[in-house]
Amino acid sequence: MTQVSRAEYCVIACAEAWRDAGEVLASPMGVIPSVGARLARRTFAPDLLLTDGEALLIGPDGAVEGWLPYRQHLALVTGGRRHVMMGASQIDRYGNQNISCIGDWARPTRQLLGVRGAPVNTLNNPTSYWVPRHSRRVFVERVDMVCGVGYDRAADAPHHRIPRVVSDLGVFDFATPDHSMRLASLHPGVSVEQVREATGFALAVPDEVPYTREPSARELEWIRDVIDPADTRAREVGH
Repeated sequence: MTQVSRAEYCVIACAEAWRDAGEVLASPMGVIPSVGARLARRTFAPDLLLTDGEALLIGPDGAVEGWLPYRQHLALVTGGRRHVMMGASQIDRYGNQNISCIGDWARPTRQLLGVRGAPVNTLNNPTSYWVPRHSRRVFVERVDMVCGVGYDRAADAPHHRIPRVVSDLGVFDFATPDHSMRLASLHPGVSVEQVREATGFALAVPDEVPYTREPSARELEWIRDVIDPADTRAREVGH
């Protein structure tokens, strides 16, 4: 097998977010999450529902499989039958996410996307996150504004769950007694010390941290030859 790029490990890590998901709507945001969702659908998650980003359900080859009117979309969102993978300008130890502004809300130093659908996503269906550049500017002690809701704020929400956070350094989850962020796996070539240095809070780190799993030869064929032959994934993670 040829050398696997960091971007391809990230694709695998994102794809695994939808393993055993069943018939749920995948809403990946970003190149690598989109490649990951399509890889999952073609391999180990055949019941996954993919969309064209608007109103159609599509197959792995882009063929139209059904229509998803806005009313039905809302029913899926509020009933837990959707798994979103969003971006994060900031994320903290409990999974609170910010995509709205940097600095004080009343007078921010930088305006970003806005809150958008993050609160509804996180309270009503599983939401994972994709961070292409892991740094202390993103992984912060406290987000400047809560958009996506973390475990410390949504303990009683029936469908709230953050399955994973994937960055260019590794995979993170919240499988700790207090639901604080834990290092679940390292991408090959990355050390625990490197992750700690790039994180602005104390991560939970197990005694033994596995590496993100290797893609199979067949999965690499799907990624490289069918799903993303133009290698757009390398633009998001260039190492």
